[in-house]
Amino acid sequence: MFKDTKAFSGFAVPDIAAARTFYGDTLGIDVTEEHGMLTLRLAGGRDTLIYPKPNHEPANFTILNFPVDDIDAAVDELLERGVDFELYDGFEQDERGIVRDDGGPPIAWFRDPAGNILSVMELES
Repeated sequence: MFKDTKAFSGFAVPDIAAARTFYGDTLGIDVTEEHGMLTLRLAGGRDTLIYPKPNHEPANFTILNFPVDDIDAAVDELLERGVDFELYDGFEQDERGIVRDDGGPPIAWFRDPAGNILSVMELES
């Protein structure tokens, strides 16, 4: 039934204007707005919907992962743009928040203005 549908993901934020500024300006993603909702125009045709929800509560898990070729360069650039990285108990992270050698790819987590958890992760090309 859904084999050939072009499904897409979405998540909520309480403030669409703040989300537009963060995703569009801070992260540099192509963002469009229609009917009071945002669409992140991600590479590979993987658009993601951001919709308003006044009583939004951020999830306690990662909702969006950004694969990068060089996690150190990505983290440095995000730090320069004012993004703060999360430090979690139970993970060995460096001073910038990057986890390495835990059996998975190098990864670092950060939050959008709504408190949603995002990550950058270095994947092999």
